Formats: sequence, C-alpha cells, structure tokens
Amino acid sequence: MADERQEPTLDLNPSTDRNPNDTGVEDMMSSLDTALGETLAAEDGSIASAVEEALRAELAQQKDQVLRALAEVENVRRRLEREKQDATKFAVSAFAKAVLPVADNLDRALQSAPEEARAANESLKNLCIGLEMTQNELKTAFERNGIKMIEAVGKKLDPNLHQAMFEVEDPSVTAGTVVQVIQQGYVLHERLLRPAMVGVAKGGPKEASTSLGAANENPAAKKIDIEL
Repeated sequence: MADERQEPTLDLNPSTDRNPNDTGVEDMMSSLDTALGETLAAEDGSIASAVEEALRAELAQQKDQVLRALAEVENVRRRLEREKQDATKFAVSAFAKAVLPVADNLDRALQSAPEEARAANESLKNLCIGLEMTQNELKTAFERNGIKMIEAVGKKLDPNLHQAMFEVEDPSVTAGTVVQVIQQGYVLHERLLRPAMVGVAKGGPKEASTSLGAANENPAAKKIDIEL
C-alpha cells in the first residue's frame, strides 16, 4: 500500500506570515510608512525654514533699498529748497554791488564839507542836509534787503571781512587792530559783497594768546617727575 504523503500548504493570509521576530507584515509596513512620513515631514520643515529665511533676507534688502531711495529723495528736496532760498536771498547781489559806489560817493561828498564850511555857507549846509537824507534813505534800503555795513574800526583784523592796505604805528593800540577805514565793506546777509579796505595798527602790545608756554606757567600744568 502506497504511503500517503501530505503536501505542504502555504498560508496566503498575511496576518499569519510571521518573521523570525514574530512581527507581522502589516506591522512592518506600518512602521515603514511611519518612518517615511517622519522623514518627509522633517525634510519639508527644513525646506520651508530655508525658504522663509531667504524671503526674510530678500525683504530686508528691499526695505533697505527703499529707505536709501527715500533718504536720497529727501536730500535732493532739501538741497533744491536751500538753493531756492539762496537764489531769493542773493538775487539782489549784482544790483547791490553796482549801487555800492553810489554810497561811497555820498560818503566822500559829506566828508569833503566840514562843519565849519557848512556853518559859513547856507547853500552848502542845505546841500549837505539833502545828501545826508539821501544817504539815510539808501542805508534804509540796504538794510531792508539784507545789506549791512561791516564794522571795522576797533575790531581785530579779519581776513574774511577786511583787506589791510597799510599799517599805522600806534603803541597804544593792540597790534592787528583796525584803526582806519579807507573804503566801507558790506555783506549781503552772511555773504561778503565787498571787503572793507582798512589801515591796521602796529607796534602796540600783541594780543594775549593761550600758548603752551603760558600753560606751562600755570602750577597746575607743571610736569610731574615719576621715579622708577
């Protein structure tokens, strides 16, 4: 009698297919899906973070460029406004320079008629009164338009305002002091129209200066020797 052999059977049910660690296929696939999802999520988070950082940097750069452009526009606006104001303030500059000789001639005419001559001649006196009135009107017009006479006599020589023409020996006056004016100087607002032509004193005491030697004379400024 032939031996009855039993053929091995294969269980196609995945739930019964076990690995050596007794872990089901479904459990293995679920673990793989979970690990893959976590990896993709981590990669998506890194990409999103990098994109966000790049966008922030680009935004900061664009903001800086806009601020620079606005600052440049504001600077141009202020410069144009200042140039407009200067053009208005100094529009009479050429006309003022042309009128200054008239003021000089009026001054010379009055100086050429001393008080004694005026007292002796009624016509000359009346003429001088008319010249003085004209001179005062001219000074008022100058002041109304920002033209002022430079103060010179008794002032220290200022190369920005005075032009020294000669020196006068005067030991009683500090050297470098203006003692005589040959021709009056004028400024238009803060801008020089014409320097004053002046004579400067010499031979007098020099102006006190705060030199290093004077500072050394101060006991508080004496050098302290330190023994090593």
